[in-house]
Amino acid sequence: MASEHGSEHETAGQEGAHESAGQAGAHENAAQDVVAVDADDNEQGLVNRLEAHTGEGIRHRAFTTLLFDERGNILLAQRSPEKRLWDTYWDGTVASHPVQGETQVEAATARLEEELGVDGSQYDGLEVTDRFEYKRYYYQEGVEHEVCAVLQATLHDTSLDPDPAEVGGIMWVPYERLHENRRWYRQLRLCPWFEIAMRRDFQG
Repeated sequence: MASEHGSEHETAGQEGAHESAGQAGAHENAAQDVVAVDADDNEQGLVNRLEAHTGEGIRHRAFTTLLFDERGNILLAQRSPEKRLWDTYWDGTVASHPVQGETQVEAATARLEEELGVDGSQYDGLEVTDRFEYKRYYYQEGVEHEVCAVLQATLHDTSLDPDPAEVGGIMWVPYERLHENRRWYRQLRLCPWFEIAMRRDFQG
């Protein structure tokens, strides 16, 4: 298992022209706030969500949740084509931002139910297993600069009810094979925060 806190200081961009897929998403983001944080995930106030993901970005709090079945497969979710950043890329199970006063576990629990129809009776022990800082640019569309908590749990009931507004597709994948087989990266186009979380998980 990865250490509790680390930093990913690479600021690699993704070059090339990309047509925006989600003007509606941009308007929605403009009305929301995220929690700005320092490098140790200490709250620094609220910032507008759109501003936090534009230009050089503003470091803010986020989480990614990885759900597994009892055979070691991970549940991947494809981001909706309507997402402003990394649309149609494959992510861990869910990823989002806690609101002020909400823990990552509380936020992840809510998003699992909202996006995938997975409620707390289907898993035990959802907990933060890692935390890291990273920064990545997405073409000319925007940027992620986050302190990202990683949460993990194992499903004993794999029933799902995905929300098509949030999820473009779902896929169960052997976790270790995904990590070891680089060709899967190219075929699936994985979100950068998920790639970092997975790499750190196997580094222990």
